[in-house]
Amino acid sequence: MILVAGSANLDFVVRAGHIPAPGETVLGRDFQTFPGGKGANQAVACARAGGAATAMLCALGDDDFAKPLLASLADARVQLHPVRSSQPTGTAFICVSDEGENAITVAPGANEDLKPSHWPEHLHISHLLMQLETPVPTVLAFAQAARKQGAKVVLNAAPARELPAELLGCIDILVVNEGELATLAGKEGDVLAQLQRLAKQYHLHDVIVTLGAQGCLALHQGHVVQQKAYKIDVVDTTAAGDTFCGALVAALTRGAAMQQCLAEASAASALACTKLGAQSSIPFREEVMAFMKNAS
Repeated sequence: MILVAGSANLDFVVRAGHIPAPGETVLGRDFQTFPGGKGANQAVACARAGGAATAMLCALGDDDFAKPLLASLADARVQLHPVRSSQPTGTAFICVSDEGENAITVAPGANEDLKPSHWPEHLHISHLLMQLETPVPTVLAFAQAARKQGAKVVLNAAPARELPAELLGCIDILVVNEGELATLAGKEGDVLAQLQRLAKQYHLHDVIVTLGAQGCLALHQGHVVQQKAYKIDVVDTTAAGDTFCGALVAALTRGAAMQQCLAEASAASALACTKLGAQSSIPFREEVMAFMKNAS
């Protein structure tokens, strides 16, 4: 079983010609709400990619915003382990431009109430997947608990922030984008140099950086593994990184080689960019396999 521990947010999404600059007001067009949050997105991506049962540990408010989140996770056949909070359910405010780029502001709300004491001792898991939209002390406690069980710990270090060495020392697989990599490794040198420096400093066996239209690059047990991006017409990049992480972990549970894991994760991420919304855009494994076959 895969356990995803992290955030769940209701996304408020507006389409506009461009993302507003500081102090600028932009008239938008379509407005919709979508289930989101990095943790919940990654749980849906894991479940739809198959390979192992997926469970989700998250904190939600006792409000109407929680209802579509629970429904979306249940529809994806994610085993739910919700913690109820007195704070409102987390929300995200997203502006999507005509080019598919986005600007996101998150109000964490209940996500801040996910505590180390909420760790589900009764679950037996092979992989734990986490992000950084919940308190770092909780992320560390969960990583340590998973390690004690013999599970692999995968951290998507997003959004970017500095992290304690104690946490990075508990990670088996670290997934970052270029900005997050620079935050953790420093900006000196190119991406590969940054990966190598980060892996050496914290004794990481697997570090993966996503590079947008340039694909992704992994330092896998000291060896460089590259994956080109798939060409698509971008509609909305929301949840692209989350889809990558979920599909990656699902492929790992199937025992796939790192090159295949990166290929499947990249294809799933590309497909997620062809639809509007977060969880609503995440593809099923059958779609990903067909897309990869047609792209080859």
